[in-house]
Amino acid sequence: MALAISKRPFLRKVLYLLKKKYSEQMKSTLEYSNAWELLVATMLSAQAQDRQVNIVTKRLFNDYKEIHDYANMSLMELYKYTKSIGLYRNKSKNIIRAAKAIEKDFNGKVPGDLVSLQTLPGVGRKTANVVQYNWFGKSEGIAIDTHCITVCNRLGLAKGTNAEKIEKAMIEITPRKDWGNVTHLFIALGRDVCTARAKRCDACVLNRICPSSTVKK
Repeated sequence: MALAISKRPFLRKVLYLLKKKYSEQMKSTLEYSNAWELLVATMLSAQAQDRQVNIVTKRLFNDYKEIHDYANMSLMELYKYTKSIGLYRNKSKNIIRAAKAIEKDFNGKVPGDLVSLQTLPGVGRKTANVVQYNWFGKSEGIAIDTHCITVCNRLGLAKGTNAEKIEKAMIEITPRKDWGNVTHLFIALGRDVCTARAKRCDACVLNRICPSSTVKK
């Protein structure tokens, strides 16, 4: 607990600097107009770039409007839209199964709580966190993606690659009001200068406080 407490002032400084730099990116870059569209887009975005997902969903959401439409859609028909996305076969199968489950178990409406969201086929904790925060405006956890894992490790806020363990560590030190923000801010930093493959510490807003920085203090 003492270790967690000692990380809180550091994280506050990190979030302050990141908000100054990336305030306009404190939202999802996926394009959607309702909870179902956000859920579909988030499911498709796993191991795929948001801009590619947006190209696919622009056509898909224009042609298929309601959850009922997806529940009655054939896999081959959905493949026509999703085939440019990695792992599209499994993702497409889960989208149709999720639509059927929402119709059957939730009266045709996307549930807003984390437990119910995770009962849907293809919806893990990260996806559930994304949908809950970005559509329902609630946070029961912190969405941890690959960018967040990289940034958390380099900042010394968490260790390892297990998303659930990192989420637990971050929950202990992050103010609840920032549970949703920290995801967007770490993703923005990761995409900009702190990628898994390389880091550009000279251009990073955290280069004076980050323990992994190559910039001389």
